[in-house]
Amino acid sequence: MDLFLDWGQDLWMTSVLMKYFLHLVTEKEMFYYLLWMLALLCRSSAADESSVRDADIFPSSPEIERGSTLKLFCVLGKHLIPHRNASHIIWKLNHELIAQENYNVVNETVSSVTIHNFTYNKAHVKCFIKYLGKEQLLVHAEVKSGFPPDTPGNISCIYYFNVELACSWTSGRQTNLTTNYTLYRNMMKDGRVITPNVAGSSCQSKAESCSFRYPNTPYSSSFCFQVKAENVLGEALSDCIPIALEKIEKFEPPEILSVQKIAGIKQLLAVTWKKPKKILPSQGLNCRVRYRNLYSNSSETVPVTPSSGEQITSLNLTGLWDSTEYAVAIQCISVESKFWSEWSREKKASTEEKAPSEKVDLWRVIESSHSAGNRSVHLMWKLLNHFPPPGRILGYRIQYFPENSAALKMMNITTDKKIILLLNEEAYIISVTAYNSAGDSPEATLRIPSTDEKTSQIIETVRTFTANEEVIVEWMASKSEVTRYVVEWYEDLETDPFRRSWQYISNSTNWRTSKKTFKPFICYNISVYPLYGNKVGAPYSVQTYIQEKKPSEGPMADTGIPGKNEITIKWKEISKDKRNGFISNYTIFYKPEGGKELNETVNPDVLQYRLKSLQANTQYTVHIMATNEAGGTSGEPKTFKTLKFNKEDIIFIAIPVGLSMLFLLVLWITCILKKRMFKNVCWPDIPNPAESIAVEWPVDASMNPFLKGVTSEDKTIGGLEDVSILEPCFPEEHENLLLMNRENHVSEYTDINTKDMINGDEKIPYSEEHEAAKHLSPSMPYTITDPDIRSQVLSTLIPAKKIQPLEMLEDDLHESQRTSHQNEENKGEVLNLPDLSEKAVFNPYLKNSVNTREFLISENLPERSKNEPKSQSTAISPFQQNIVGQSYVTLDMFGLATAH
Repeated sequence: MDLFLDWGQDLWMTSVLMKYFLHLVTEKEMFYYLLWMLALLCRSSAADESSVRDADIFPSSPEIERGSTLKLFCVLGKHLIPHRNASHIIWKLNHELIAQENYNVVNETVSSVTIHNFTYNKAHVKCFIKYLGKEQLLVHAEVKSGFPPDTPGNISCIYYFNVELACSWTSGRQTNLTTNYTLYRNMMKDGRVITPNVAGSSCQSKAESCSFRYPNTPYSSSFCFQVKAENVLGEALSDCIPIALEKIEKFEPPEILSVQKIAGIKQLLAVTWKKPKKILPSQGLNCRVRYRNLYSNSSETVPVTPSSGEQITSLNLTGLWDSTEYAVAIQCISVESKFWSEWSREKKASTEEKAPSEKVDLWRVIESSHSAGNRSVHLMWKLLNHFPPPGRILGYRIQYFPENSAALKMMNITTDKKIILLLNEEAYIISVTAYNSAGDSPEATLRIPSTDEKTSQIIETVRTFTANEEVIVEWMASKSEVTRYVVEWYEDLETDPFRRSWQYISNSTNWRTSKKTFKPFICYNISVYPLYGNKVGAPYSVQTYIQEKKPSEGPMADTGIPGKNEITIKWKEISKDKRNGFISNYTIFYKPEGGKELNETVNPDVLQYRLKSLQANTQYTVHIMATNEAGGTSGEPKTFKTLKFNKEDIIFIAIPVGLSMLFLLVLWITCILKKRMFKNVCWPDIPNPAESIAVEWPVDASMNPFLKGVTSEDKTIGGLEDVSILEPCFPEEHENLLLMNRENHVSEYTDINTKDMINGDEKIPYSEEHEAAKHLSPSMPYTITDPDIRSQVLSTLIPAKKIQPLEMLEDDLHESQRTSHQNEENKGEVLNLPDLSEKAVFNPYLKNSVNTREFLISENLPERSKNEPKSQSTAISPFQQNIVGQSYVTLDMFGLATAH
């Protein structure tokens, strides 16, 4: 039942499509669309329920005429319905959407598209289903457009007897579609074309040629040939062109049997060949023999007409060169045909030899002497370029001997064109001879000078230049009688002497050669040697480039160690193989960071340069360009940074700093070494009264912070020499406070017995002595309790002469205090009292703070007036505790003077 329904649906769809086909313009298009409908029906008949195809497109691979209208149908599969229908179909040409006005929905399963003026060579038309905003490719068709075939023309054929009949033609305009060709071989009779109804009378091809193979190659002179071209758009048939087979016959090339010389006959070669086998019977032949000189690569052709009844033909080639190799080839043609056979394979042979008629071109390169006195001579030669050539050379014979000893001749034989001879320091004569089977060539001789031989410089100047694709070398000689020269040239980097080239020049002072002789961008050494007699003079050498280009690489800069405002840039020469010309100069480009680029140019022989006037503490970029005639090439850039300070700046800074440090070091060492002296000058030791052994201190004296912990190490006073009174560095009014009436302090010591100390007429009471000592005590009064010590002190203070009373001494004390300031202004000179015969000794204790005065005891001291009241006598105020700036007197501060 389902199958029946499918049939009904397909028939209905076919009827719908037929209505559209009735509107087609041409019958041809209607025919093709009927074929497509038939294919659709066949598909429907073969379909069943298991079909899973989404859609079909008709026609599937159409080929249409260029510029015509294309119409395609897309049929949906059954399983897409009812969710989708033909209204959901969209069409695309390649990747471009086709406008919807070109769509036509035939029914719910069929949609068509029409494309007018289709001009693509080949394109793809695609059928998509669009549903819920998504596109799904269903099926596509490849469409080709082209042209119907043109009528074939220019039919031509070649006939190989009993092998093949091959024809070719031209098809005209390219159709861009698959085109088939059919070649017909017809018979012509009475001007009419008769198509034989036999197999093998035609052949098919898709190209512009076709062949009939044996045995379908019968011979006839009444054939005509016709070509038909056809494709889907049409067909074209050419006229039948009559072609006689004897006119188009072509042979296989003949076979050369031999090419050889004839013994004893010069300049001749005999050639023998065999006719082709497969040729038309009773046809005459014409042949031609080509012989090519392998030495000069020139060729000539000789026509030959073989005898019709003979299969083998011979020919003698005359007028050839002696000892020269030739290559021979032959081709033939039928007398009725227009096609020559191909050339046969070449065969080579040489003519009869003769002895070389020219001597070899001989030259040498002499290396320096070895340690044993021997030297290497590189001998080389070449054959002269002349015609005819000397033939096949079998070898070369080298003979050499000392110039002064011809009997010591030596000989070497070689097949090379070079040899190394090891000769001693003598002059030698060398000769070279080439030989072959017919004889020897003339000798080429050369003289090798001795090691101590001096040759004069005949060549004065040499210059090279190019003109009109030629290299010209010119020179000047100082001796006009020299008429022969040798020009030698070789690459500058070439180390093998055998790679050198040379040429002999006669009766000229210039040499011309093609620029192709030299390689471009390569440095050559060119030397000119004068020849006079059998001697070779001293050469004159120059270097040259035939063509230059800029260097392959630039120099690499070496910045070294920069300074503050300058730096030395160094570089190495570019290797010779990368110069490509003569370096004319070097240019140093340098640029400060963020600044303008500067440059300096130097000569090619300068390989370092000092850049000056640079900015201090600045980064620079530098590169060097090497320049020749063709241009310049820069090396890799390098960076450097100038210093903030140079050596001079560092020296100017270091010297003051160093001197300052040295001064401080010397000062420190001096302080260390003179520590005690400085301490005594700047910080003198102040005597401690607590250490005195002359008195006993009260118990509360230990409370004085200046006396705590002080003990005396020396308990003797026998070393006392001076007793001095220290005066404070106070103003005068302060000094008066220090002097008090001794009666204020007598009450404390009333129980002390006085003793009369008589010296002459004067007496000093013990009590007065004690008071004087008491008033001079530090911090608090002290008493000399030991009678022995007191007597010793007094005995040292009072000589055996008369001593004035203490009151007189006190008056003198005030007088001496007034004079002490004057003595200080006189830079510490010793006090000279007008009435004293003794000199006072100055004690430097407490410098700048207290003054000292000595008690000068002499018998010449003036006596104090008896009438002077005692009330004027004063005493030094006792030392008060915790009061700064008080002066005090100790026993060791007295200067003891002895009258004389």
